[in-house]
Amino acid sequence: MALGELLQRLTRFDRYLILCLSLLVGVSFLLPFGRQAGARLIVEADNRTVFSAPLDTPRQFAVEGPLGMTRMEVRNGAVRVLHSPCPQKICIGLGEARRAGDLLACVPNRIVVRIEGDVEGAAYDLLSR
Repeated sequence: MALGELLQRLTRFDRYLILCLSLLVGVSFLLPFGRQAGARLIVEADNRTVFSAPLDTPRQFAVEGPLGMTRMEVRNGAVRVLHSPCPQKICIGLGEARRAGDLLACVPNRIVVRIEGDVEGAAYDLLSR
């Protein structure tokens, strides 16, 4: 069955349904996914917290890992890796982390950057009794 023939067979309701579903999918990409903006960054090297700072203060800092120094930058409420001695530079390609729960990791250099949110203002994720 050709596409033209298929389009001729569509009823008014079919076209309306396709339009509504397309709009719903389009709007879902524009909405944030329910995670709050991050408030603090926590940097761990070899499973130890080595640096913690708020995300609202611009700065550059470096963290020592087994392979060498990894430089990072906090700017506009986000953190990103500027330079790392790892071979493939995947951590640099990850881009910015800005929402609570976001992670940046340099696995060869054993450095993990975690974004934490405002605990007092956070909504419940799970309730149990």
